[in-house]
Amino acid sequence: MIERIAKFRIGEVVKHRVFPFRGVIFDVDPTFNNTEEWWQSIPAEIRPRKDQPYYHLLAENDETDYIAYVSEQNLLHDTSEKPVRHPQVDELFATFDGKRYAVRVNKTH
Repeated sequence: MIERIAKFRIGEVVKHRVFPFRGVIFDVDPTFNNTEEWWQSIPAEIRPRKDQPYYHLLAENDETDYIAYVSEQNLLHDTSEKPVRHPQVDELFATFDGKRYAVRVNKTH
């Protein structure tokens, strides 16, 4: 198996290449790690390959906030420099510099 290096990092703000949503990455799978049913539900003509990194996003569009699971081939850097409004952003991340969020460090006593 070929070792893949993820193009995007946790905390980066990205947007979907095709659909009108953006989000901040909070987890990365080195290859597809969802159900076959989920994968088959994507129309065949736009169904991404399984052998690439997949990203978990705190996502938003004009109507709502949600969790998205997106293949690397369908993501681009978001250059809007706007923060993501998803309600869980503050739980996972600290500061935002216009491109990426710093991961919140939870100190245990």
